Amino acid sequence: MTTTVTPPETPPAKAQKRSRLPKSARAGGTLHGGPIAYTILVLFTIGSLFPLVWTAIAASRDNQRLAQTPPPFWFGSNLFKNLEIAWKDANLGEAFLNTTIVAGISAVTIVTLSTIAGFAFAKLRFKGRNALMLIVIGTMMVPPQLSVIPLYMMVAKLDWTDQLQAVIFPSLVSAFGVFFMRQYLIQALPDEIIEAARVDGASSWRVVWHVVFPAARPAMAVLGMLMFVQTWNDFLWPFLVLTQTGNPTVQVAVAGLGRGYTPDQSLIMAGALLGTLPLLLVFAIFGKQIVGGIMQGAVKG
Repeated sequence: MTTTVTPPETPPAKAQKRSRLPKSARAGGTLHGGPIAYTILVLFTIGSLFPLVWTAIAASRDNQRLAQTPPPFWFGSNLFKNLEIAWKDANLGEAFLNTTIVAGISAVTIVTLSTIAGFAFAKLRFKGRNALMLIVIGTMMVPPQLSVIPLYMMVAKLDWTDQLQAVIFPSLVSAFGVFFMRQYLIQALPDEIIEAARVDGASSWRVVWHVVFPAARPAMAVLGMLMFVQTWNDFLWPFLVLTQTGNPTVQVAVAGLGRGYTPDQSLIMAGALLGTLPLLLVFAIFGKQIVGGIMQGAVKG
């Protein structure tokens, strides 16, 4: 008579590992940050907001108080007075209009041309595509200061000095925008959709309008916001071709507040605060769509 001995069953190693994982780390669970993560986020938030808060504090004081040590760390009573003086002295009403025109035209043009060019580099097959893309990327490595002198000579020859087109035309294209849209469309736009549109008899421009633009909408919103902010904050080139009494942008107008033997730092800070408020307003209105576009692009990528 033989007896069979069966060894006791042991659970597999994977099951043991899975049972030790917390619920937040399992599939479908929600990850929660610990105290260290929240501390880092709080410190990062404070560091990001401090320059803006300090600008508002300095704008609410006078020049004499700002020169004292230690500097003030709370708001004074001169905020609205300094804002009114800065608005009138720098002619910020006209500067806001000029900057909105320049930044709006530049952002719309860059987004449109970058999307079309990004689609061509991402999905179309033609000779020299990779070489042209390398040239586009290579232009991003050239410092913009190197092109200031020849660009200024060209603007002077066209008699565009102190005119808005001198600021608009050099910023109508962006190598970063082309590269950004190309990388997005490679993942977000399947080749099957383009082929189906071709089978239906759609022309290239119809494919761009009805297929590419809808698919690239999240990335276009992000790129448009980035280019609008960049153009709004641009200082060097507008300062060279525009004057404070002609057609100034916001940055050129604010720079005019620092003239004089003893510049009034409170007025300069008031002008800087006024120049920053429209950007905060734009992000407050469109921030949800922009963050959603970034997240949607990350999921598709």
